[in-house]
Amino acid sequence: MVRTLQNLGTELLRRGMEVRYLTPERFWTLPVPTYPEIRLSLATQGAVAAFIDGVAPFHIHIATEGPLGLQARQYCVERGLAFTTSFHTRFAEYLAARVPVSPEWGYSYLRWFHEPAARTLVPSPSLVTELAGHGFGNLGLWSRGVDAVRFAPGPKTRFLDLPGPHLLYVGRVAAEKNIGAFLTLDMPGTKIVVGDGPDRTALERTYPQAKFLGFQFGDELAALYRSADVFVFPSRTDTFGNVIIEALASGTPVAAYPVTGPLDILTTTSGAMDEDLGLAVAKALNLSRSAARSCAASFTIAASTTQFQSALVRAGQGARQLLAAG
Repeated sequence: MVRTLQNLGTELLRRGMEVRYLTPERFWTLPVPTYPEIRLSLATQGAVAAFIDGVAPFHIHIATEGPLGLQARQYCVERGLAFTTSFHTRFAEYLAARVPVSPEWGYSYLRWFHEPAARTLVPSPSLVTELAGHGFGNLGLWSRGVDAVRFAPGPKTRFLDLPGPHLLYVGRVAAEKNIGAFLTLDMPGTKIVVGDGPDRTALERTYPQAKFLGFQFGDELAALYRSADVFVFPSRTDTFGNVIIEALASGTPVAAYPVTGPLDILTTTSGAMDEDLGLAVAKALNLSRSAARSCAASFTIAASTTQFQSALVRAGQGARQLLAAG
């Protein structure tokens, strides 16, 4: 989501809008128990209000349901300001996976959080339908875009010393990503994991034949994508999957379960979906890399920004600034 908001800000600036971000980096933070990579803001309501007052934004978009998003919501509700929100993480399911509570408890909170928003933006059509079934209203589509210049087909420059085919996963290494389904596949070749998270140490110990490369960024990440034979997306709980369109833009076919995200992105020529993930990988190995690249062409940063921009509502007085809080 961070990369999405960065790309959004860059494109909006190009279109003549100024964007200011209210993020935890401005304040003292506390790591989430069992997930230290995610930090929660300890900002006071007064500090958040002072920041927003200083920006005097024309539009306000609340990007997360965490502490800063909650404080920005309170600010807007108390002052009668219109704002938009976005839903991009299955908070209810992730919370239920870590503490003994029903997902419906989480959805009750999320409905309450998003209810006063003029529009709640959702990354995929199937998730719009799903959230409507959970009682959410005022839903709109805000799809994602990929940097098709950085993530592009090219020569295979990585994994040359490893047995093929080369199967790649990119993302957080955490329970909700279902990486074990990928690592337990009984298939020839090499499984490569790019990313970090709370489950990395345990998974490295359990699957010593897999290659764990940690976080990778920029040109190196792009080289890893284009050097893979198949990108494997084992998650059943993502709301979209930006990594899918990054892989496709790199010319790498995708194997996934037939769930929200893959169902909204993949075509029969760019990826394979099956409840048997191994079968999906086997099918994807025979797909065209040019078809994968062509599929990604419909997910542009410009189109994503236009969707977002068209959903914005006027909050209060300001120039042409957008405040993104989260």
